[in-house]
Amino acid sequence: MAAKKKVAKAAPKKAAAKAKAKPAGGESVGKPPFDKILIANRGEIACRVIRTAKRLGIKTVAVYSEADADALHVRQADEKVLIGPAPSAQSYLQIDKIVAACKKTGAQAVHPGYGFLSEKQEFQKALAKAGIAFIGPDAFAIHAMGDKIESKKLAQKAGVSTVPGYLAAIANADQAVKIARKIGYPVMIKASAGGGGKGMRIAFNDAECHEGFGSATNEAKASFADDRVFIEKYIEEPRHIEIQLIADGHGNCLYLWERECSIQRRHQKVIEEAPSPFLDAKTRKAMGEQAVALAKAVKYKSAGTVEFIVDKHRKFYFLEMNTRLQVEHPVTELITGLDLVEMMIRVAAGEKLPLAQKDVKLEGWAVEARLYAEDPFRNFLPSTGRLVKYREPKPGPDVRVDTGVYEGGEISMFYDPMIAKLCSYGKTRTAAIDRMRRALDEFYVRGVSHNVPFLAALMAHPRFVAGNLTTNFIAEEFKGGFTAAHLPPRDPAVLAGIAAVIDRIQAQRAAAGTGKMPGHVALVQDGCVVMLNRAPVALAVSGGGSDFVVDVAGRRIEIETDWSPGEPLFHAKVDMQAVAVQVDAVGPGWRLILEGGQADVLVLTPRQAELYALMPVKAAPDTSKFLLSPMPGLLASVAVAEGQEIKAGEALAVVEAMKMENVLRATRDGTVKTLHAKAGDSLRVDQKIIEFA
Repeated sequence: MAAKKKVAKAAPKKAAAKAKAKPAGGESVGKPPFDKILIANRGEIACRVIRTAKRLGIKTVAVYSEADADALHVRQADEKVLIGPAPSAQSYLQIDKIVAACKKTGAQAVHPGYGFLSEKQEFQKALAKAGIAFIGPDAFAIHAMGDKIESKKLAQKAGVSTVPGYLAAIANADQAVKIARKIGYPVMIKASAGGGGKGMRIAFNDAECHEGFGSATNEAKASFADDRVFIEKYIEEPRHIEIQLIADGHGNCLYLWERECSIQRRHQKVIEEAPSPFLDAKTRKAMGEQAVALAKAVKYKSAGTVEFIVDKHRKFYFLEMNTRLQVEHPVTELITGLDLVEMMIRVAAGEKLPLAQKDVKLEGWAVEARLYAEDPFRNFLPSTGRLVKYREPKPGPDVRVDTGVYEGGEISMFYDPMIAKLCSYGKTRTAAIDRMRRALDEFYVRGVSHNVPFLAALMAHPRFVAGNLTTNFIAEEFKGGFTAAHLPPRDPAVLAGIAAVIDRIQAQRAAAGTGKMPGHVALVQDGCVVMLNRAPVALAVSGGGSDFVVDVAGRRIEIETDWSPGEPLFHAKVDMQAVAVQVDAVGPGWRLILEGGQADVLVLTPRQAELYALMPVKAAPDTSKFLLSPMPGLLASVAVAEGQEIKAGEALAVVEAMKMENVLRATRDGTVKTLHAKAGDSLRVDQKIIEFA
């Protein structure tokens, strides 16, 4: 990986040697900082911490719930301790049980990962009381940065830029205009007790502010019985850009550049990259220095992230500080060559940072995509179940996969549905994006729905490729939800050619077989018709071994591949361009998946194609008289009975999945004929729940 680069050419010999000896994926040197650590987490982040600990020669302890007995992090750790039932409130959030597990196993330190107890000051205090090191900041820093109001006050005191605003209640419209002028337009007028977008108005001038104040107060009073509003600066075309920090207990603090995290859906990050395509060197330096100033103000130690909102003029404002390792930390590791988990462990053991700010390198570009078990075509409903097939892209200097799952394992309904974090690296942003697109094609997952098609659409979107990002990107570009129409266009001639080559390789293998009866030798024909989603594409294919030539209406396509029948991935060079196509056998044909889209193909002789055109198309079953489960989950309740009349919009049932309740409602008036499931049943996707008369 890029992580094997030197940390700095100009570093002092001793510091540079130490830094070079400890990059991500490198070899451990010297005595380990601890003999044994416990990871108070699960999934990919627990596996990530275990990987570095093993390299350092540190033994690891996994804690697990009953649902995670066969989880990957449990398999990888040296020891394991059961801490409770599946719900996290009864297991991973139980401080006493985790402290007891440390005492039982002799773990000297705890890495909290992210989520769960990672930002709970009570956890750090409990560990300190038990004489166990916390691989993270101390309780004071966790508390100070965890309170949004307190953190903003500390940020202002430390000289960090914060969003200008007037947080006290405003008496009338005239006062609102005076405040807005002082802050500078545009401004956001917000209901103090607001939520869900109610009681909010944007004003670009005095007239809009005057009118907006009245509208916001009236709406706030009607919605919340509270007409108080406040005003803050409205950030136009906002970007979410964060600074990665690492600090030790000796007064040293470094910023490890920035990450662009603007591609978000419902305030959850989807794509992250480092560095940002928007920042210039001056802004990058200013943001880094302000982040360090804030960290030093609370005597911060360990890894942490200061998040900023940045406007279209590159003015940046403090949002909050996350006092833990971030999900997206791998992109920082890829461009700096540093192992953040190792640095956290060494800092927790009392060591000094092995490098200075001038030694921190920024080389190349990295992109991270979060793969989730969810169905993007069904409004991203979560998908649980067994990973029947699971094959990651081959890791290397330009691809990294962080995961906590394996083939045959389960995506549980009790926790976050993340499958993996896929990272790509390149010398340029374009190279990193191109590698990500191919890596997504190479990620083979079956058994659960996943968001790879959505990620592929994001990577190919012209606006994303241009780096024209804001936190509103997905809302603006995917209005009305994600559909197949959002997928990048695919060349039908290339897909048909690939299908023909797959068929020819199969035919050549059959023809080469021995022991056939006379007159029953398989023939390999050059001409064929590929039914591509039932649309005919006539072509001729020639060649053999690994080199093929396809002729489609006079167009010559060269395909080079070493694919073997049965392999799920068709790696090839098509006109010298590398491609990876997923191949699933479907009846006598195949389903080809490329760049998130799929095509059903059937390779026929010309005569077969003539007959095929005469065959009737099977109509899809009529499901209009049924309420079907939109996802795998638990049927928590059924609100109707057989024979009951219902009205459009009426709640019929509640399906629970991934700790979320999904209310299913009637789409039209009708009468309940039959209940096909009862409360407490486990449901699969599209399982019948209710039948209507």
